[in-house]
Amino acid sequence: MRGFNKDGTAVILVLLNLILFETADVEKAIYTNHFLVQLHEGEDVAKQVAADHGFNSGKKLPFAEGLFHFYHNAIPKARRRRSLQHMQRLEKDPRINTGQADGTPGLDLNVAEAWELGFTGKGVTIAIMDDGIDYLHPDLASNYNAEASYDFSSNDPYPYPRYTDDWFNSHGTRCAGEVSAAANNNICGVGVAFSSKVAGIRMLDQPFMTDIIEASSISHMPQIIDIYSASWGPTDDGKTVDGPRELTLQAMADGVNKGRGGKGSIYVWASGDGGSYDDCNCDGYASSMWTISINSAINDGRTALYDESCSSTLASTFSNGRKRNPEAGVATTDLYGNCTLRHSGTSAAAPEAAGVFALALEANPNLTWRDMQHLAVLTSKRNQLHDEVHQWRRNGVGLEFNHLFGYGVLDAGGMVKMAKDWKTVPERFHCVGGSIQETHKIPSKGKLILTITMDTCEGKDNFVRYLEHVQAVITVNATRRGDLNINMTSPMGTKSILLSRRPRDDDSKVGFDKWPFMTTHTWGEDPRGTWVLEIGFEGTALQKGVLKEWTLMLHGTQSAPYIDQIVRDYRSKLAMSKKEELEEELDEAVERSLKSLLSKN
Repeated sequence: MRGFNKDGTAVILVLLNLILFETADVEKAIYTNHFLVQLHEGEDVAKQVAADHGFNSGKKLPFAEGLFHFYHNAIPKARRRRSLQHMQRLEKDPRINTGQADGTPGLDLNVAEAWELGFTGKGVTIAIMDDGIDYLHPDLASNYNAEASYDFSSNDPYPYPRYTDDWFNSHGTRCAGEVSAAANNNICGVGVAFSSKVAGIRMLDQPFMTDIIEASSISHMPQIIDIYSASWGPTDDGKTVDGPRELTLQAMADGVNKGRGGKGSIYVWASGDGGSYDDCNCDGYASSMWTISINSAINDGRTALYDESCSSTLASTFSNGRKRNPEAGVATTDLYGNCTLRHSGTSAAAPEAAGVFALALEANPNLTWRDMQHLAVLTSKRNQLHDEVHQWRRNGVGLEFNHLFGYGVLDAGGMVKMAKDWKTVPERFHCVGGSIQETHKIPSKGKLILTITMDTCEGKDNFVRYLEHVQAVITVNATRRGDLNINMTSPMGTKSILLSRRPRDDDSKVGFDKWPFMTTHTWGEDPRGTWVLEIGFEGTALQKGVLKEWTLMLHGTQSAPYIDQIVRDYRSKLAMSKKEELEEELDEAVERSLKSLLSKN
């Protein structure tokens, strides 16, 4: 994140979303004269850069490589523009890195704006479902929620990680720090929602996972825990097709319907680390309607090598670097009071999203689980994210999306501003838009093309007019499952890639049995009209296959979930904030002119 620290400190570099350099209170934005600067050279160069730009010192920070503390006496502490001017001069110096860990400037979650508005996650509890949490860590202890924590691996209320020589069970502690690491203590960093409470649910560290442990974990304390963060799922080997079993599905449904006093538990899921060999629509946890699936981008805006793509991903955050420092990751807490700069993967991306959602919940505690998804769709941004395979497109109502990044990178500032005045979306309905049950052969060359004209919900109580989630429930078998490619196009012309080729999947027996492929890309569209399904094979060898079922499941509302006026109001507020900034510039220009006249007289 590049911009202003929670107290207004100009920050030239912060390692991947978590502030390392902390100072004063967040309640009131005060723009100080402290700068965090990263240089590729040593301390001598830092001193020279400081001197060249009028700074008093270029003191090296002991806890990280290449980071220096610059101090400038001439910057009035309450003047934002002057602080900005000094930051802009530093940015132009070729000796200084202005991106995250040598990444592209401007790629961030805009968390600083949410902090400046006074939102830090207060009153919100996030549960990390993982291998435990080092709740004695000095950066986590003050925000640890013992009441909401439990160890389902050892069946006791103390989810402390099991010790191993290689620190294998550090994952949950690292995720917890991203969300709730405390502020103003000069330890490790600061969480995205640093005033939130974090609960530990230890459930991964055992020989095998069971349906009852998963179900018990995601249904633990649903009236106390607001957000559940999960950075796990089926094996990312490019050949597994798996998802939640009966009890876990029941627990999820119960959570979104009854959790948080009926507003619904919020489940945040990592989209997976299988890379181009896998497809996250084969992960029934990430592709569930009840979860918010989060992918990741690296610090120059590109896809990470481990990113999976699919049509069910809703949004993205950041994970690690590439370029000059490929080992750079998220700065966060580590086991036994330590810190790390190398937490990465979509495992790192999901907790960041949970932190952003905690900020939105503080801004408006009445948000439902569906409200949160709508806010993510409306406020996430393309920014400078780019994927070499999948281009950015717009759906039938103008929402911009990407097959890998979803609706873009989360914008914490934009989300809390929209959340403050948000009105709960209308009641949700679902209906079967149509179904084809006859057997159809998939040609070895070319594609099988089927259509469903959606009219079966017309005149019924459960009709849907504005889409949220769409599921294509498909039963198909093939001589090589991994060569299957499935696309679906909505009546408004939006094409969703339901399944990409998975070169490591050699299955020829199981196929997909009533598998619910899900897309979020038709969000807000009118489902009436003709839906088109295309199934074919990719790869060098000729394959055979049979489609046995395609059922179209539509989920959404009967009335518009938000009207154009809400969007206009939001844009108006953004324009007003720009206007205030321009007025401040004008004030300073007048002040400079007056000083000039006085000096001449």
